[in-house]
Amino acid sequence: MTTTAIPTQAKRVTATAPKRRPKREREGAAWVFLSPWVLGAIVLTLLPMAVSLYLSFTDYDLFNPPKWVGLRNYVQMFTEDPRYWRSVVTTVTYVVIAVPLQLALALVVALALKGMKRGKAFYRSAFYAPSLLGASMSIALVWRAVFNDGGTVDNLLGTGGWVNKPGWSLLAVALLTVWQFGAPMVIFLAGLQQIPAELYEAAAVDGAGKWRQFLSVTVPMLSPVLFFNLVLQTIQAFQVFTPAFAVSAGKGGPADSTLVYTMYLYDRGFVASHMGYASAMAWVLLLVIGVVTAVLFRTSRSWVFYASEGDR
Repeated sequence: MTTTAIPTQAKRVTATAPKRRPKREREGAAWVFLSPWVLGAIVLTLLPMAVSLYLSFTDYDLFNPPKWVGLRNYVQMFTEDPRYWRSVVTTVTYVVIAVPLQLALALVVALALKGMKRGKAFYRSAFYAPSLLGASMSIALVWRAVFNDGGTVDNLLGTGGWVNKPGWSLLAVALLTVWQFGAPMVIFLAGLQQIPAELYEAAAVDGAGKWRQFLSVTVPMLSPVLFFNLVLQTIQAFQVFTPAFAVSAGKGGPADSTLVYTMYLYDRGFVASHMGYASAMAWVLLLVIGVVTAVLFRTSRSWVFYASEGDR
């Protein structure tokens, strides 16, 4: 009996890497996902900015077609409008008062929360709440009632209503901003938790007390976070509107003591219907904020310490 061998043919299986999509196809998919953001940026940001820039060179009252006037709005703003300069001085004064006080209070509270053993989450939420509520008109109206004649401050201190005194009204507005220290506080707290404990231990071994540890360890290591909060809060302070509008009942009084820049911009654009003039004011504010931010970034090289870069 003979057996016949059946030949078998081995099939070699080779593993092939998945084909990579062409570059154009990958870029097309990326643009599809980015299209909502790009469309929103063009329609809601870039296009209105372009229209506003054009209107700043026109005489436009919202009802009639704009008339080209060139640089007249800017010339009038800088040379013929004393209320404009009062609004500038008021805004700068507000920024100088509100921003340092807010950051100082936020840092103090963050330091206190860092050392807490129990209830940290509750107090962090409680201190953050004013940042969510303080920008609303309702809270600003309550603030006006607190600092008005016969209000809480008047009853406790006997100083009269701050909102009716030119020397005190802006301080009342600034304190509303200071009260909203929750956002920078949370950022400070996150930065404090990133500072290595070994640095404090080494400073203590060298004989440094709490104050010296704060100046020599906490401040340098926290300087990037401090710089971030400073830039953010400065930009927001230049754009303050709701607190000043509510406290002064929309008039910027008394004696224009709370007439901040954005309120005067609102008055020129929507009350007096000088939208071209208001657009020019808006672009000047944008340029000023840009210059101030650039100066802060420039000066930060001398006091902001980045651990990854060593001493600067």
